[in-house]
Amino acid sequence: MMRVLIADDHPLFRDGLRSLLEARGIEVVGEARNGREAVDQARRLEPDVVLMDLSMPELNGLAATRLISAQLPTVKVVMLTASEDDADLFEAIKSGAQGYLFKNLDSNEFFRLLEGVAQGEPALTPALARKLLGEFARPAPAPRATVAPDAELTEREREVLELLVQGFTTNRALAEKLVVSENTVKYHLRNILDKLHLQNRAQVVAFAVRQGMVEPPHAST
Repeated sequence: MMRVLIADDHPLFRDGLRSLLEARGIEVVGEARNGREAVDQARRLEPDVVLMDLSMPELNGLAATRLISAQLPTVKVVMLTASEDDADLFEAIKSGAQGYLFKNLDSNEFFRLLEGVAQGEPALTPALARKLLGEFARPAPAPRATVAPDAELTEREREVLELLVQGFTTNRALAEKLVVSENTVKYHLRNILDKLHLQNRAQVVAFAVRQGMVEPPHAST
C-alpha cells in the first residue's frame, strides 16, 4: 500500500484529498500545513510520496522539496499545485520533484500518474513533459569538463537515455522498446541515476538534453 503525506495550507483541500486517496486504498500517513511541517513529517514518517503544494507559509514547497530530496532520497515528492507558471515547473524538477500536477487534474489521470510514481516514473502530463523538454533543450554553454558526462555510461544505458528523451518514460514502454524485462529497465535506470548523480527521470531528461548527451526530438508542427 502506498503511504502518502499531504502538504497544503488549505484544510478543506487536505480533507478532500485525504478522502479521495483513502477511497482508492492509499494510506495517508500525515498532513502538513506548511513546508517546515512537511520536511519534519517526511523525516519522521518516511512516506513513499509527499504531495506538495507550491505556495505555503514558513517554507514554500520548492524549498521543502529541496530539503526532502537531499535528506531523504527514497521519499518521492510530487508537486500538486494551482500554479501554471512554467518557471515553477522548471524549478520544481531542478529541486528534485518527481512530478508536477495541477489541482484541477481529472481524478483518474491523477491516480494513473500517482501509481507510476511508485515505479519511479515521472508524474507529468504530456503537455508539461513537452514544456520541460523544450526548456531544457535550449542551448547551454559548452561544459568545461574534459570528460563527457556520459563517458561512464554503457552502450545500453545510453540507449535507455535516448529513449527517455524521446518520451519513453514508463518502465513498460522502455521494456517493450528494448525487448527486455521491466526489472532490467529498472536496473539500467538506477545505474544511470547513480552515475549522473541525479534523483529522477525528469532530471535525467533535462540533464541529457542540456549537456548535449542526446539530441532532443524535433517538435511536431
